[in-house]
Amino acid sequence: MKDSSQIRLAISSDLHTIKKLTEACAVAMQSKGIFQWNEHYPSLERLKVDIEKKELYVLENSDKLLGIIVLTDVMDEEYIPISWLTQNSKNLYIHRLATDPATWGKGYGKELMNFTEDFARENKYESVRLDTFSQNKRNQSFYEARGYKKLGNIFFPKQSTHPFHCYELVL
Repeated sequence: MKDSSQIRLAISSDLHTIKKLTEACAVAMQSKGIFQWNEHYPSLERLKVDIEKKELYVLENSDKLLGIIVLTDVMDEEYIPISWLTQNSKNLYIHRLATDPATWGKGYGKELMNFTEDFARENKYESVRLDTFSQNKRNQSFYEARGYKKLGNIFFPKQSTHPFHCYELVL
């Protein structure tokens, strides 16, 4: 990993720092015309549940939070209509990937994705699945360059009227 950065499970004392990071991401994305996150998402309550379920990981360097990612094997009901490439049995889902906007372009998102894909392989998942905002072209290019296949659209009305594209990487 870069420098002395490490990825670990988030703990309850990380909650408010994580929330500040997601708020900074929302503002930074909105300044670029990407209205993916807002005052409703991700909520403090949602992040608290992610931590309690031991699904939220943090990337840190010298005690500074650089990014987060949520990894779960639970498929959200919004994903049911998608024609996935693999069976709905042993899949890892990514939610709420975020890096500190002050560090965008430094490879921390890639580091979190490398961690996720290694974790999925080590734990014998068949694939990694995620969704990304249709208006966030940079994210789409990022996932497609990693070999993820775009499969269909879902909607999160509290976040946006625009669709979210579903992607899957078969391992």
